Amino acid sequence: MTKIDALRRFLLPCFNSTPTSPTPPQLTIHTKKRLSTSLRDDLENKQEKNSPSENQDSSYPTTPTTRTPSATSLSTAPPRSSKTMVIGTIFGQRRGGHVWFCVQHDRLNTKPSLLLELSIPTTTLIQEMKCGLVRIALESSTDHNYELNNCPLHLIPMWTLFCNGRKIGFAVKRRVSQQTRMMLKTMQNMTVGAGVIPSGFVSGQECTTTEEVLYMRANYECIIGGADSESFHLINPDEGPGQEFSIFLLRSK
Repeated sequence: MTKIDALRRFLLPCFNSTPTSPTPPQLTIHTKKRLSTSLRDDLENKQEKNSPSENQDSSYPTTPTTRTPSATSLSTAPPRSSKTMVIGTIFGQRRGGHVWFCVQHDRLNTKPSLLLELSIPTTTLIQEMKCGLVRIALESSTDHNYELNNCPLHLIPMWTLFCNGRKIGFAVKRRVSQQTRMMLKTMQNMTVGAGVIPSGFVSGQECTTTEEVLYMRANYECIIGGADSESFHLINPDEGPGQEFSIFLLRSK
């Protein structure tokens, strides 16, 4: 019996130690379960969070990136002004003469599309051009005149002349004379330039001009804003000095 008792004393603690000892395996089991559940929750949350973004990504290419103007906006947009290149010549007698303005679409054609005589003296225009800025406005008031309201601007016979904001006279539409034709023929090989035509000499022939004629010939940008407005703007050569010279035709109704 003493041996049995000794064995019991020795073996019983070994058998009893398994249930009474701390349960690290159970803790590890529980921690594994908690980790697994937390991982599943994260995966589910990520899937739920990513689902709208995936939908957005899938639908993103279908949405247009740029807006195109609608038909109504195109129909209501104001018409753009047309721009053309013309040859403009300013000339006048050196002493006691008025300034003339001639517009040609073709330098070989001696019949200009527009010829105006301005009441500003040549010397006065030269003084204005020394400042580098000349703006001549020709205004026509066509109140109670049905014919002038509907005719082209180039056919209006008389204009009120303003130079740099000051009213200084009038401008009159002129017909092309033989003398003007010969002068334009003399300059037909020139597009840009300025100089003096000697008195009594036009294209090698005698003429009635007794004074020297000053001229300035250049390219102009013609801008037609509508039926009641047109303007000519001097285009300076690349190597030439900056000179702003513009002529505006305006009709008020």
